[in-house]
Amino acid sequence: MIVICGVIYPLAMTGVSQLVFPDQANASLTKNKEGKVIGSELIGQDFKGKQFFHGRISSIENNAAASGSNNYAPSNKDLIKRVEKSIVALKKENGNVETKDIPVDLLTNSGSGLDPHISVEAAKFQVPRVSKEAGISIEKLDELIKDTTEKRSLGVFGEPRVNVLLLNLKVQELQKK
Repeated sequence: MIVICGVIYPLAMTGVSQLVFPDQANASLTKNKEGKVIGSELIGQDFKGKQFFHGRISSIENNAAASGSNNYAPSNKDLIKRVEKSIVALKKENGNVETKDIPVDLLTNSGSGLDPHISVEAAKFQVPRVSKEAGISIEKLDELIKDTTEKRSLGVFGEPRVNVLLLNLKVQELQKK
């Protein structure tokens, strides 16, 4: 059983995945024009500049060496403080918007702490700031969001979502022009 479950089965699954899903089996790595690996479409990354879209909060600072998140109840005082701090920061950065208009995924962690996606609403929420800071029209940013929006899984599961890495790479490309 050790040989079957510990050696043969993992090798067989690795071989099948390399043949059927080579990109996913190799971590969905994203490369720049020079061929240098700059990230994975599967791992969230921090984008600090105001000219970029920001992803979800990560309690592990998007460190893919280990995943996890604080499993706080909504009544937890540390969670409440962090959310209040995030609300203040988002209002300051995005033009003192109403708290009710801030998409919840910009205030909450994902279960793994590594989620590379935000909702379409969270991306659109950031458009005025990114437009101003990056010098890209709102219409062009809306088009980029549409281009990087991933559909529901299998057409029925989850919500449409935007991969922040892919979106920011497009923003960066436009800034170079």
